[in-house]
Amino acid sequence: MTTLPALLIASRALAPIAPFLDSSYRVFRQWEGLPADAAGEVAAVVVAGEDCLDTVVLDQLPRLRHVACFTSGYDGLDLAWCRSRGLIVTHAPAVNHEDVADHALALILAARRRVVDGDRIVRAGDWVIEQRLITPSMRGCRVGIVGLGAIGEALARRVAVMGCEVRWWGPRDKPDAAWPKAGSLVDLAKASDVLVVACRADETNTGLISAEVIEALGSTGLLVNVARGSLVDEDALIAALKAGRLGEAALDVFDTEPTPAARWADVPNVVLTPHTAGATMAAVQGMLGLLIRNLQAVAAGEPPLTPVPGCEGTPD
Repeated sequence: MTTLPALLIASRALAPIAPFLDSSYRVFRQWEGLPADAAGEVAAVVVAGEDCLDTVVLDQLPRLRHVACFTSGYDGLDLAWCRSRGLIVTHAPAVNHEDVADHALALILAARRRVVDGDRIVRAGDWVIEQRLITPSMRGCRVGIVGLGAIGEALARRVAVMGCEVRWWGPRDKPDAAWPKAGSLVDLAKASDVLVVACRADETNTGLISAEVIEALGSTGLLVNVARGSLVDEDALIAALKAGRLGEAALDVFDTEPTPAARWADVPNVVLTPHTAGATMAAVQGMLGLLIRNLQAVAAGEPPLTPVPGCEGTPD
């Protein structure tokens, strides 16, 4: 009888994918404990990109060769640690960016057109004809996008069709970009009615959306984040909303996830969703397909389909 290769799922949030791996692997779940006799057999670990690697556990896996990230982002992974051990790291790029852009647009509309407030008014029986919600129009709205990658470009196309003025900012130039780049992030915030955070997070840009940027966006501005919670100074954001120095916020990601409900209980003018921007059936199926194909390729000694740059398996 052929023994199936051993695989460890490190992120509890990924528990639902285990049944799709059971037929090809002996699947272990880190939160349930890894049997001592299995540690020497695990060759691959499956993680979510926003979660930190438990390197203490991984150091106990002598046959570990592959860290397979289920998501596109991999900001929680210690890539230097992976490279130093010659590990292959893979992820799932270009799978859910259109869905994330859709969700960003939904958050913009929900906040700017006060969709959630309208729903509450109707359900509470407070609909008064003489006191209708009067909101800004999207036409002519100045939308600033932080990070003109796949998500940023997809969102820019959507809001441009709606008659919005699009600008962007990022650390690298894009000479072929269809929209003008602001001179700085603060300049972009000052020139925007809506500022959307859509850039990749890493150790260099924690707190990128600082109190200064939030103040520049101002008392009528809307901040939308569909990237990572670490990119926004959340304490400064909450303080600005409570003081009226920022108009609104619409967030799909948070500094700590799940975010405590009490943290937002008395924060005005916010629309919140539970990190679901990229969670569509098509996107999840696409990420699962890439995960399986990367696992199969690495196990067979073949090059991975979508390695994280610089993590193709050669030790530092």
